[in-house]
Parts: sequence; structure tokens; C-alpha cells
Amino acid sequence: MFTGLIEELGTVTSVEQLGDGRRFVISASTVLDGTRPDDSISVNGTCLTVTEHTDSTFSVTAIAETLRKTTVGEFEQGHRVNLERAVRLVDRLGGHLVQGHVDTTGTIVNIISNDQGWEMWIEFPPEFRRWIIPVGSICVDGVSLTVAELQDARFKVALIPHTLEKTAFSSAVVGQRVNLEFDVIAKYVDNLYHHSEANVRP
Repeated sequence: MFTGLIEELGTVTSVEQLGDGRRFVISASTVLDGTRPDDSISVNGTCLTVTEHTDSTFSVTAIAETLRKTTVGEFEQGHRVNLERAVRLVDRLGGHLVQGHVDTTGTIVNIISNDQGWEMWIEFPPEFRRWIIPVGSICVDGVSLTVAELQDARFKVALIPHTLEKTAFSSAVVGQRVNLEFDVIAKYVDNLYHHSEANVRP
């Protein structure tokens, strides 16, 4: 479980094909503190397991399903990524509950720069519309954000200068794909409604 508050930016230093999967080595510093093999780290919002680490890098392996469903398959050497260690039960939950289980990908369709930062519009597959509401929480590339506006199958988020400085969004461009994880509470409520005894027809 994560909070969507990015701890640092890492850099992919190597990519190795392993059958249908890939092994990534990522340079970092903050997230390595206390990290051991088998720990989970959110990499651009995707929960990946640390298989090895050094004083300045850690390694993760993404299986074919992860490469297909997320933007992890697009990582190349030099790619900058948002990193967050799994939350501890004693931590403050400053963002929202994030599982690191990417639901789908979206596409950045517009970026508006102003004195307060950026406004960014993202399109998403329309079948996920039921899990998103205005002023609700959403996780974009591992970052906990608030839906500022919602129009059919696209939403707007506001990125303050601090967020741009601390995440990989500062290099985001129109047309770029991003990982999306919708609010887990919305998903449970939706499931409860559609599968409750009152709504199940024989």
C-alpha cells in the first residue's frame, strides 16, 4: 500500500529482456534506506518487488502482464521515474490509499501552464468513468492527485510548482501515456452495488 506522495525521482540505468519479462535497474537514494529484497516500491505508480539492491540502485522485474497493462514496457535507459516505498502503518496518510495496481493507462491531451503551475488534461478509456468523480482522488504515474474537472472520458488535474519539482511531470508532454489507478474505495462501492443481493437478478 502507498500514499501517492513521491519520495524521489529515480533513473532507469539498464533494461534487460528476460523471456517475456524485463529486468530494470534503477538508481535512487532515499527509497533505498531500509529497503531489502522482497520489499515493494511504487515505480510510476506500479507496485514492483525489489529483487536486488546496491548502495545506489535497486533491481525489479516486470512480467509480461505488467508490461502490457502499464507504461513500464516503455522504460528505457535514462528514463526518469517517480518512486515511493510502501507505507508503514505508523506513517501519516498524506495522499490517499494507493495499491500500486494500475487499472489502465491514459493519455495527456493538453497541458496549460500558468503562474500557479500546470493544468493537465488526461483522456482515459470510458469504461472506467464510473470510478472517477470531480474532487475525488486519482493516482497518475504514482502521484496522488485531485480531479479538478471531469468531462466524459477525460479529466483535469492541477500540478503545483512543488509537484512539478518533485516528480517526473516536469518533463511530461502532450501525447504521453501515463499509468492510472482509480480510488480503491470507489471500486469496492461499485462492486458492492452491482453484486449485492438486491441488484442480482436470477
